[in-house]
Amino acid sequence: MLILCWIILFAMVTGSFGKYLGIPYLFLDPEYLNKVNFRSFFIIGMVSAGFITAFHITCYITDGHRFSFVGALSRPFSKFVINNSIIPVLFLVVYVTEIIQFQINNEYSRAGDLAWNLGGLIAGYLFMSGIFFVYFWLTNKDIFRYVVCRIDEKIKQNVKVTRASAMKKLDIARKKQIRVDNYLDFNLKVRPVEDSGFYDKATILQVFDQNHFNLVIIELFIFGLVLVLGLFKDYPAFQLPAAASFIIFLTIFVMMAGAFSYWFGGWSATTALILFLVLNHLVGEEYLTRRYEAFGLDYLKPASEYSVNSLRVLNDTAHLQRDWRANYPMLENWRKKFPADKKPKMVFLCASGGGKRAALWTLTALQTADSLSHGALMEQSILITGASGGLIGASYFRELKLREKQGENPHPYSEVHRQRISTDNLNPLIFSLMANDLFVGFTKFEYNGNYYYRDRGYTFEEQLNQITERMMDKPIKAYDSVEQQGIIPMVILAPTIVNDGRKLYIAARPVSFMNYDIMSYPNYDLSKYAGIDFFTLFKDQNAGDLRFLSALRMSATFPYITPNTTLPTEPAIKIMDAGISDNFGLTDAVRFVYAYKDWIAENTSGIVFVSIRDSPKLGAIAPKVGQTIIDDMTQPISSVYNNFENFQDINSDMFINQAKYWFHNKIDRVDIQYQSESYTPILQKMDSIRQNNSRASLSWRLTTREKYGIISSINSDDNKAELKRLGELLK
Repeated sequence: MLILCWIILFAMVTGSFGKYLGIPYLFLDPEYLNKVNFRSFFIIGMVSAGFITAFHITCYITDGHRFSFVGALSRPFSKFVINNSIIPVLFLVVYVTEIIQFQINNEYSRAGDLAWNLGGLIAGYLFMSGIFFVYFWLTNKDIFRYVVCRIDEKIKQNVKVTRASAMKKLDIARKKQIRVDNYLDFNLKVRPVEDSGFYDKATILQVFDQNHFNLVIIELFIFGLVLVLGLFKDYPAFQLPAAASFIIFLTIFVMMAGAFSYWFGGWSATTALILFLVLNHLVGEEYLTRRYEAFGLDYLKPASEYSVNSLRVLNDTAHLQRDWRANYPMLENWRKKFPADKKPKMVFLCASGGGKRAALWTLTALQTADSLSHGALMEQSILITGASGGLIGASYFRELKLREKQGENPHPYSEVHRQRISTDNLNPLIFSLMANDLFVGFTKFEYNGNYYYRDRGYTFEEQLNQITERMMDKPIKAYDSVEQQGIIPMVILAPTIVNDGRKLYIAARPVSFMNYDIMSYPNYDLSKYAGIDFFTLFKDQNAGDLRFLSALRMSATFPYITPNTTLPTEPAIKIMDAGISDNFGLTDAVRFVYAYKDWIAENTSGIVFVSIRDSPKLGAIAPKVGQTIIDDMTQPISSVYNNFENFQDINSDMFINQAKYWFHNKIDRVDIQYQSESYTPILQKMDSIRQNNSRASLSWRLTTREKYGIISSINSDDNKAELKRLGELLK
């Protein structure tokens, strides 16, 4: 188990694990308070020292009895640590080497800055190691000396299971000693092992008792530290780098594994399995289940029915026609913005998902395209669709344009907004997962008269709120009026319902007309319904009060990082990322066009689908070479995952191609794509997916080089050509 933890750490820092998600960058370029500096590396050094100390303690408690000669030495634990440090020292050497290579090749670090940051790592490691050294020096001062060895009788009485385990280990030790001829002393000199035999059982038992007590003290210290940090996690100063949070989690895991091994001996694995099964059962019975809620909804009111029959009622002709007619004022007001004798192009903005890189790329693309068109892009846009980070970037730009029209001066094309949207979101999320969701989770906050837990969903929204200057902290219904007046484009979010794969259409007003295609087959009772209107389903739970940031969070539910939101239905439904259904938003845009195809064909000179993609549509086809047995076994699953976006592209193309048969006007498509065209050796080594480019990682955190690469990609030849063509279409 301990070796597994080391394998994970080695794999992460060398880029052999989690490369596509940017996990290695969390270790090689740690951020603290949005800066990579001495302090951020100092924190990493401290927690690394804590993990290594936990490793030594666990090894000493579980395997120390196999080296009985240590008990005859002065300061036996300290000497055990010195001789048990091969793996930790190797890790530190590899870690520092990888940091140097990464910082030089990817972060443009100067020698002085790099040396300063490495000094922070080393200083943090030495500082924490010094604290542990003093603690063990004082607590173990006389414990291993046969004559004066005394331990508090109360401790002895309270560790009966420990004592029994120690006696058993002592008996095993007599039979399974590991031969050691030499060891390293404090001054790193090689010393021969003197055969001093075994001490009596009482003395050896005292050694075990004292070290178990030390383990408990350090465990309590770490748990207490996590609890304190969790209570103050909303303050940026208490939000540790994501890598530090992960190392703390590994530290706790290692110490728990050591405690289990010591308490239960050969039954530790069986006991751990039984406890896991019991815990799994309790969670399955919802005794320990945590519910992540959508802020603004009233969960105290009776839950809405979610069944085949209720969905049929929510999508009947009356509902569809009601919502269809209610949206006409928006179309009419949009048309009034242009001369009566000139029919404009109607634009649909479709922003793909992809975490932080998609948010930055979408904002960059919209700023550039709207600026080059002198504001015509947003004026002629009627709808924004998409997923995840893309919708976050698009919604932020839409809000900037709205504030500008309302008389404020947010400078929507300013570079400062790109800097804000690219700010790290991952540190608070990972820390909240460890410090709040796992260990605390009892603090609440009030929103719109309702109380909710300050969970990981809250942390994500608060970070998003801060980096977008708190401009979008409003209920979703607040956008109804400005959308209806045609001041800004309408936004329809479409996160996926985990229970059945349907979309949940969330907008500032009811939009059940997104299922208008079923009107073509009114007598068919088995229509599946592609999506469900949020407003209609949750009309009794104050759907209009849903926090817009919560809607964005539901649309950007990154697996394992952002929690699945549970909505008040019976049975309860859970929400996942919109990208599961359509990562590019094109199918939703086509559905909108279908619902109003006659009006759009008559009042416009055609439609333009502007697809802002965080990935190239026609990427190179990689040959399948060097297939291993494991590759052959995993290919049926991996091929589906790797071609997920290809499946969606094919489906979207089919939707748009078929639209030419029922939409009697012109259809144009513009694709603005993020595709890095260069790479460095370090990135090539770290990520086989990036053999031909240095595409930014799929994460809620970007490195300096990734940010630069995303922003500069707008100036590629292909994107320049697409932007020029878009400008001509908008004239």
